[in-house]
Amino acid sequence: MKYLHTGMIVGEKLPNMSLVAPLKVWVTDASQDKYAIEFLYFEVDSPMAAAIQEQPHVAYEVEDIDAALADKAILWPKTDLGAAYIAFVYDNDTVVEFYQPK
Repeated sequence: MKYLHTGMIVGEKLPNMSLVAPLKVWVTDASQDKYAIEFLYFEVDSPMAAAIQEQPHVAYEVEDIDAALADKAILWPKTDLGAAYIAFVYDNDTVVEFYQPK
């Protein structure tokens, strides 16, 4: 497991955000931030779990997302975003994102 970024919720869209249309969330590119922060702005009708929309998260790249999800409290199931799979879990009172590139 490799640390990728920390996700922080913002109250308005920032100029450099991109839309992740299926999830109705706007995000910045954490690889462009010196502290690896991904800023997120959720559309009012985003289908994502409330905990994901309200709490910061920490993201990790994993080799096998299915193995990473085993025995975890799933907040958002494995989702195919084209270049990668993502999923969110709640672990140790923390929202955690798993990211598996294809």
